[in-house]
Amino acid sequence: MKKIKIFTLTFAVLTSLFFLFGLEIVPEHLQIQRILDSAVPNDVIIIFNSGGWGDTPLEKAEDFAPIVKEIQETLNDWGYNSIVIPYNRTKNNLAGKLAGTKDFLNSFDSSSEILAEDLERLTAGLPDKKIIIAGLSNGGAFARETMEKISDDAKNSIYAISVGVPFWYGDSQPGNTLQLTNRGRDSLSAGEVRDLLLSLIETPFRWIYSKVNGDDLAFAQAFQVPGHAYSWSSDMVGPQIVNFLEAKLR
Repeated sequence: MKKIKIFTLTFAVLTSLFFLFGLEIVPEHLQIQRILDSAVPNDVIIIFNSGGWGDTPLEKAEDFAPIVKEIQETLNDWGYNSIVIPYNRTKNNLAGKLAGTKDFLNSFDSSSEILAEDLERLTAGLPDKKIIIAGLSNGGAFARETMEKISDDAKNSIYAISVGVPFWYGDSQPGNTLQLTNRGRDSLSAGEVRDLLLSLIETPFRWIYSKVNGDDLAFAQAFQVPGHAYSWSSDMVGPQIVNFLEAKLR
C-alpha cells in the first residue's frame, strides 16, 4: 500500500511539472511560404478560428463557417478575391489537448504570439493584402489576443472579427477589432452565471437524447448557452460585420 501511495504521489508531481513546464503550444500554424504562394491572386486573407479546442475543420464548423462564407460573398460583391486559411490552435491528440489547456489557462498568450509573428511576416511579404482574423467563442478570444500583439504598422492591414468571447477573458478592445455579443444577449459573454449553470446541467441530457435518436452530437455541441448562437441573418450579426468591413476596406 505504501508503495502504491508513493507511486501515485510521484506520478502526480511529475505530471504536474510536465504540464506546467514541459508542454509548449505547437499549433499547426501558418506555413508562411505556402500562404505567400496561394494568396498571391487574392486581395483578402481570412484566418479562420473555430471555437472549443480550435481544431474543428472549416467544413464541420456549422456554428461559424456560414458566417465566414457570407463574409467571403460580401467581399466578392465588392470586387475582392479572398481565401480562407484555417488556423488550428491545438493538435488533435492527448498532448495537443494538454498543451491547449495550458495555453487556454494562460489566455492564449503563447499561441497568439505565434500567430502574431506569422502575420507580421505575412504583411511584410504581402504589403498590398488585407488580413481578417475571424474567431468564435474561444477562437474569438484568441483573435482578440492576437490583435493585442500586432504592431501598429501591421494593424493597417490586419483586422479582427471576434464573436461571442467568454466573459472570463475580460473586455479588452484592441484597435481594428469588431466584437459581437448579440448586443449583450450572449450569456457566455455577459457572464450570466444562472444561465450558464442551467446549460451545464442540461448538457448531458441533450447529449444522451441526441445519441438515442441517432445523432452523433459532440458533448461540447450539446452545451447550448442562451444567446451564444450567431446567425448572419440576424441584425446583430450580418449588418454589423458588413458595416465594419465597409469602414475598413472600402
